[in-house]
Amino acid sequence: MEDRTKDYTIEQLENELKRETARKQRRYRRRIVFRLLLALLVALVVAVALFAPILRISGDSMADTLQDGDIAIGLKLPRYAPGSVVVFRYNGGLLVKRVIAHGGDWVELDRDGRFFVNGGRLEEPYVAEPARGNCDVEFPLTVPEGSCFVVGDNRPLSIDSRSSVIGCVQEEALVGRMLFRIWPLERTGLIR
Repeated sequence: MEDRTKDYTIEQLENELKRETARKQRRYRRRIVFRLLLALLVALVVAVALFAPILRISGDSMADTLQDGDIAIGLKLPRYAPGSVVVFRYNGGLLVKRVIAHGGDWVELDRDGRFFVNGGRLEEPYVAEPARGNCDVEFPLTVPEGSCFVVGDNRPLSIDSRSSVIGCVQEEALVGRMLFRIWPLERTGLIR
């Protein structure tokens, strides 16, 4: 019988021990990083589920910004700046529109469908076709305190604050600001 054991020097054994210890430390670090990332992902999912509305868009009132079938995530904020795309409670459901004015602001709509807020023309690059749409409220209009004036980006089709059916929206009815489109994948990105 042949002896298959090899004589190792102390130096070789110490080097092998160092390599094995380094390998175990790398594996341990990877496990820690994986667990940390998993915990962060779970925390993010819980936070989104509790504090951020996730909506599937139904209808064309916000086209081209949001299309029928898009899925978007929002975030509850204390205040929504003019130009923000918001979701609000209306008649037992949720609607998505764009804020253009707040309480105390003076809103005017000309016959071509262009808005003026506090005397200045509103620049709206997100609107493809200005239109008066379904408009039965009297302009000029002062937005009541605690409310906001909202309109859809697809002005010919949108029913919004221009209609007495919806009117100005109470700020307490606002659920959140739509921030990020997650579906469809080719259109994923920030909502402007």
